[in-house]
Amino acid sequence: MIAHDNLFQKNWQRPAVRRLILDMGWVLCAGIFGALFVQMPSSLWSVHLAGVVITAFCAGLLQNYLQLFRLRKFPVAIREWRLMWLHALGVFGIATLMGVAFRFDAPLGFGVVTGLLATAVMIWDRYQRGLVAQLDTDSVEIVKEGKRALLIGAGSAAEMLLAEFERQRPHVTVVGLLDDDAEKVGSLLHGKPVLGGIDQLREIVPKEQIDEVILAIPSLDRIGQQRILGLCEGVGAKLWMMPSISRQLAEAGHGLPKLREVAPEEMLRRDSIETDMSVAAGYVCDRVILITGGGGSIGSELARQIATLRPKQIVLLGKGENSIFESEQELRSGGFGSVVPVIGDVRDRATMDRVMGEYGPEVVFHAAAHKHVPLMERVPIEAVRNNIFGTLNVAQAAMAAGVKKFILISTDKAVNPTNVMGATKRAAEIVIMALAGRSQTQFAAVRFGNVLGSRGSLIPILKKQIAKGGPVTITDERMTRFFMTIPEAAQLVIQAGSHGGAGEIFILDMGEPVKIVDVVRGLLKLYGLEEGKDIEVEFIGARPGEKIHEELSWESEDLERIDGGKVLRLKSLDRVGWEILEGRLLELGRLCEVGDGEAVRQELMELVEGSPEKAVGGDRGWPSERTR
Repeated sequence: MIAHDNLFQKNWQRPAVRRLILDMGWVLCAGIFGALFVQMPSSLWSVHLAGVVITAFCAGLLQNYLQLFRLRKFPVAIREWRLMWLHALGVFGIATLMGVAFRFDAPLGFGVVTGLLATAVMIWDRYQRGLVAQLDTDSVEIVKEGKRALLIGAGSAAEMLLAEFERQRPHVTVVGLLDDDAEKVGSLLHGKPVLGGIDQLREIVPKEQIDEVILAIPSLDRIGQQRILGLCEGVGAKLWMMPSISRQLAEAGHGLPKLREVAPEEMLRRDSIETDMSVAAGYVCDRVILITGGGGSIGSELARQIATLRPKQIVLLGKGENSIFESEQELRSGGFGSVVPVIGDVRDRATMDRVMGEYGPEVVFHAAAHKHVPLMERVPIEAVRNNIFGTLNVAQAAMAAGVKKFILISTDKAVNPTNVMGATKRAAEIVIMALAGRSQTQFAAVRFGNVLGSRGSLIPILKKQIAKGGPVTITDERMTRFFMTIPEAAQLVIQAGSHGGAGEIFILDMGEPVKIVDVVRGLLKLYGLEEGKDIEVEFIGARPGEKIHEELSWESEDLERIDGGKVLRLKSLDRVGWEILEGRLLELGRLCEVGDGEAVRQELMELVEGSPEKAVGGDRGWPSERTR
């Protein structure tokens, strides 16, 4: 008996069940009024009352079929009004049949009165409940099986969001909005109250038992986003954001804008950098593009962005069949069908020659590389074979095939390298600079900072540690890095192809370096976690080959800002001639064949440290004194 009572109580607490029972009650009341309207004799009330009860029960079945219990507020959309009219017609039909069956004096009048009155009262009830809930927010009932949300911003974006919210997220109750415009405070937007200013967030979230905070200001800059993140710290509510205006336009016609979780890049303390892609379209449009490492984080993003520039064909090359397949399917599902997946290894020169000859690419983006610093310290031979000789194979095959442009993806770890991975990427830079000018192929390189969200990078690792409950591990509290997002990285690569060709290296003005510990603490804020209370943060010391501060350029590299924007071009004043480099590479290859890892490491470091270059950047930030 207790179990049945608990089950009834649980079902009764569900808003849908309460709404359905209440609507049946309105039909019952309308039926009684309809019986009075047709002036039935008092001697027949017991029989007629049974007909009214059956009418209400059948109307309840109809309401459940139409799912009117989901419509908890005054109907505003055409679809909602259509449901209400269907309900009115349905109740009219049921009531008329009951009137005939129970021999009411005027069955048609009974049906008309019951159907119209029941529907009208249901609409009035929804309007009244919505209005009262907004005028007295303390009386808003808690949806125990749903979510309670608070919107930040009371502008047009919030209005659009509210207009679709009830239909697409019925399990969420929007309690109200916050806005810094004092004139909006106290007003209603789509029936929802503007409760106060944004600075009152920390006070209102616990008071109203908010589960989700939704930032409904798509145009908010990075400083404003940082302010919201700070206010959400420790309140225990999950933060969501509306997509940018451009993204909303791209998704126009799909109803509710897709809310997204706050991405880690929101913690960069700078606005996202968008480069002018119109110039890049000229050398990509209607051309065959080859992307090595096409299944990786950078390679796949390159493919996505290049596909928007209308190339003739995109050839995705990589060793991993699953990642190449996924990248291909994503392009096809996005409407770009001229994509060719190729499984191959950049270390195989014959395969590279075959791919160049078969598909005839005019532009090559070389993104295939081993990138994990501690892992490459353990396998220096594999790092050299893939990152140096793989680059050489692709570059020479491109030269032989008459490729017009070759863009190498490098890293800031190539500057003054202290690890095998960084040294191999520096050697790859040296290779393409030495090859520049030896054929019609134009060579350039792009030097990245840490790419947020890329496979195996900092953010995915931190998310996994948080998901497991910690501890979150940081190598050194002093450690800083330059960060960029995956889209920023891809845009930089594409733009480099429109400006480079003589062995230049391009970097992105990423602002000031960010402390890793600040990124970690910012990520904990996003999850509503408090360091030392909800989760532990441990400092484990720098791993083999890691630097405390990364650098951006060598002292011998002359910097030039392109068109006054955020992209800088580096021109090395100390290049190694191909005749000298070729001999060093032959010796490095011989040591790889012998299998002497330590000898390979030593030869590699001597190769990249052979010039009198000294790094700048690092602790001093951007080398602005050399930027024109």
